[in-house]
Amino acid sequence: MGDRIVARWREWSGDGIQHLELHGGPDGVVAEAVVVAEEAGNPFAARFKIACDGAWRTLRVEAGVVGDERRIDLVGDGDGRWTDGAGTPLAELGGAVDADLALTPFTNTLPIRRLGLGAGESAEIRVVYVELPAFAVTTDPQRYTCLEPGRRYRYESLESGFVREIDIDGNGLVVTYPGLFRRVL
Repeated sequence: MGDRIVARWREWSGDGIQHLELHGGPDGVVAEAVVVAEEAGNPFAARFKIACDGAWRTLRVEAGVVGDERRIDLVGDGDGRWTDGAGTPLAELGGAVDADLALTPFTNTLPIRRLGLGAGESAEIRVVYVELPAFAVTTDPQRYTCLEPGRRYRYESLESGFVREIDIDGNGLVVTYPGLFRRVL
């Protein structure tokens, strides 16, 4: 990965768009994005920032919705222990190393890069699942299977049964996520 990558995704329906800047190197990665979307017929705009260490383990998630004072601020230690921004332990998130923000395909990059799966390999993980604009934070068991290294993965949410085969680029960023997102930059 270079020092700076800019990516944009459009929702599959064509209604929403997001702009992401990814900065980093061997010591860590920081992604910042703005998302313009719609949820149940209600338009909204959100911002998020995710910081990872050099091994792509999530260390911090900050997120909010424009016009709403509430904020999500989660701090991870990279080994599955989480606190809120004030340092209060969040035991209910224990065991999750990655974060998954439902409004962006970027968070698929985190386990794809961290796990480094070879062809035909799969891994079951637990993620911190963040939903905006609902400000809901839960965990979700998931499975990633490498179908073609550096090009194609199968994503599965083990609780909901949701499955998609996603195409990625050489940096692990989603190019197509059928029914949800397509990369436009």
